[in-house]
Amino acid sequence: MTHNIEGRTRWLALVVLCLGVLMIVLDTTIVNVALPSIAADLGFSETSLVWVVNAYMLTFGGFLLLGGRLGDLYGHRKLFLAGITLFTLASLACGLANSQVMLVCARAVQGLGGAIVSAVSLSLIMNLFTEPGERAKAMGVYGFVCAGGGSIGVLLGGLLTNLLSWHWIFLVNLPIGIGVYGLCITLLPAGRGHAHGERLDVAGAVTVTASLMLAVYAIVNGNEAGWTSAQTLGLIGLAIVLLAAFLIIEARVRHPLMPLALVRMRNVATANAIGMLWAAAMFAWFFISALYMQRVLGYAPFQVGLAFLPANLIMAAFSLGLSARIVMRFGIRWPIAVGLLLAALGLLLFARAPVAGQFVIDVLPGMVLLGIGAGVAFNPVLLAAMNDVEPGDSGLASGIVNTSFMMGGALGLAVLASLAAAQTGELATTHDMRAALTDGYHIAFLFGAIFAAAAAALGALLLRTASPHAAQSPPESSGGRAATDQL
Repeated sequence: MTHNIEGRTRWLALVVLCLGVLMIVLDTTIVNVALPSIAADLGFSETSLVWVVNAYMLTFGGFLLLGGRLGDLYGHRKLFLAGITLFTLASLACGLANSQVMLVCARAVQGLGGAIVSAVSLSLIMNLFTEPGERAKAMGVYGFVCAGGGSIGVLLGGLLTNLLSWHWIFLVNLPIGIGVYGLCITLLPAGRGHAHGERLDVAGAVTVTASLMLAVYAIVNGNEAGWTSAQTLGLIGLAIVLLAAFLIIEARVRHPLMPLALVRMRNVATANAIGMLWAAAMFAWFFISALYMQRVLGYAPFQVGLAFLPANLIMAAFSLGLSARIVMRFGIRWPIAVGLLLAALGLLLFARAPVAGQFVIDVLPGMVLLGIGAGVAFNPVLLAAMNDVEPGDSGLASGIVNTSFMMGGALGLAVLASLAAAQTGELATTHDMRAALTDGYHIAFLFGAIFAAAAAALGALLLRTASPHAAQSPPESSGGRAATDQL
């Protein structure tokens, strides 16, 4: 149990936990910048290079649910430290890699460590902060790290690759990982798992992990293999069969990996659906707008990172204070709806960005709206997904919401990239290439806006909320539902 830490120590522990999470979030984008250098150095072909990314995505997406449940069973701090250790050692192996096989295998281990850290960090924060106002502030800090870390990765990746070499995008994790490990031992007391006495549902763990890994592989490889190919359809079909087997097992086993009552909670189910749609929209923003700025406007990677700076600063202002006040004043439903509508408007602005776009006129307005939208909505989405869950299931709930974001983002990016590529391919023979690319990106931005608007509608119509003033009531003594239904 970690929620008995008092005073300043809790906030120091939050900073350390967020540093660990930041290390994981950075890794999702810092590698993309260095891929050309990695390919040239280790001799990757175009088709084999994708495994530097896919190996990480497979294990990361596959083990989120299992990692969260293991935290519930055996202790969140213990699993967090294990994840940090795995990720740090794998980063060392990646940094020292002198062959394709070594790098890809180390990336797979990195993904496993990252899944464990991501799955239990949110539950640690929820159990550290049980008072509604403090919890909202703490989740805001966590939300800023998750939302803004990707842009920092673009800047840092370009800087390290240009000044040193691609090896340093991995080696930079070593001092961070060692520092986070040592400080967590100092600040977080050891504790038994909340769900002690239960046994691990091995059959459920195997089926859901295999299902998620097959689904992730089918999605990330869909553009190359073809979405209607026998390989893609077969893998998705097998993933669905395994998921159905998992649900049957969970309905019958005495100690299920995922109690089905958890996903039947209205706010939990709705928040995860919102998370999937929103992740698809945000991936459209981050990756497609980065491609637009690089391939159409001719920005260097470092300039792309700077272009995201206004949105990051706005998200910081909301996440580190304003968002908590908004949640305490208005609850979770309307901030989610309004924030996601603003994000949808920002994507619509990008959907009209021209070939000869200018930063102040065609990029900055969309960035501002998306920064405000993300800053307003991210905190209450996480609260909606986690707040009604008992401490014994908090790791699992954290794993579920992270899986929703990851799967939504991966599927959304794959679909939107396909739409953009198809539109560009149709126009490439009759239009200038930059114009063809721009038209393709417009389609992706438009569908991203539709995803964000759909998520806003779900939040407005389905989330259960109470009076904002109910958030001021003290948490339950059991620590189970620390906030009220409003949070």
